[in-house]
Amino acid sequence: MTDTEQRLAAIRGDAPPKRHNARTIAALTGNPGCTRRAVLDGAGVDKPALAERVGFPARFGQSRFAITRGNVFEAQVKADGGAELLRLVAERLGVPVPAAASWTDLGDGDDPATRARRSATLLTEALSPTGSHPAEPPGTPEPSGAAEPSGAAEPAALFDHPMLGLSVAGQRVHLEPDLVAARLGGRFHVVEIKSFPVIDGQADPAKLAAAAVQSAVYVLALRELLTARGYDPQLVSHEVVLVCPRDFSNEPVAHLLDVRRQLLVVRRQLDRMDRLDTLLADVPADFTADPAADPAALADSLARVPARYAPDCLASCELAYFCRHEARGQTGTLGRPVREALGGIADVGEVLALAGGEPATDPERAEAAALLRTAARLRADALATA
Repeated sequence: MTDTEQRLAAIRGDAPPKRHNARTIAALTGNPGCTRRAVLDGAGVDKPALAERVGFPARFGQSRFAITRGNVFEAQVKADGGAELLRLVAERLGVPVPAAASWTDLGDGDDPATRARRSATLLTEALSPTGSHPAEPPGTPEPSGAAEPSGAAEPAALFDHPMLGLSVAGQRVHLEPDLVAARLGGRFHVVEIKSFPVIDGQADPAKLAAAAVQSAVYVLALRELLTARGYDPQLVSHEVVLVCPRDFSNEPVAHLLDVRRQLLVVRRQLDRMDRLDTLLADVPADFTADPAADPAALADSLARVPARYAPDCLASCELAYFCRHEARGQTGTLGRPVREALGGIADVGEVLALAGGEPATDPERAEAAALLRTAARLRADALATA
């Protein structure tokens, strides 16, 4: 083990590291400036157990009803060899609906590593109409035109639950997208099936954003697979096909998500996770996040690694309630826009004092103080005339 690996093992205690998945990788991008989360996730700490131990258990997650509903909708969409799904995807991509499509179920059977190897072989074979591998040695990108069939002239290939891989903080993580469609318009397209509804053409913004980041994780993993096999990674489209129920029915509808921005965010955060030794340089040598440790000692240890709490954390981080309790009286608890609008004033008490007329001791806060006094005056005038 390297020094960094030994340090991370000491941080999490005797337990093996928790494995990431697409949801947890996507959640990493929600608060990239939080050192505490980066260290805990890099060490593979069991954050739900840690939160429970310090007395602030996580209160989010999918209900059993939502999971069952999602499984039923996915099975419905994939029925009959994915015929309806293929039509939806092709029409949304603006390509002719293929006359035929192969369906390969990669979701059952072997262990994840074996499934990943089989998925890699079959996915790359699907790039060529003859099922052959590139003639060039690994590392030589294949010209885009060599792998682009003529739409309807070639059958499509649908891969159900292929197993992909991605490195997160030195660990190999296995990822399982709902579906990958190959040779539609000459490219791969990740297809993500979600059970939240699209009502009058609009979906819940938070759920849509989460689906976009999660899909970007799959796109990145698939691009890395093609690169490793000697293909052009751009053969994986940055446009993801999202399939959801229409309105209040179970009728599926497809939409395109452009995940180029999310790809950049995910890649940047993964690169940051790969530089954990740099982050650990500022972490106390005796820092521990072992869920088996004494709760008071754990709380004290966590307090010595800076967090960057914001209300958004409540939807994506198991330790968010602990961090919110810790951040009481700080402007960050009101949200990033509020914190930024206050010009870096971190303490709510100081904000109220400046709004009440107390002079700013720091010249750099004089402008913020003037704005706060104006806002307080306008609020008082509004209440007086109400």
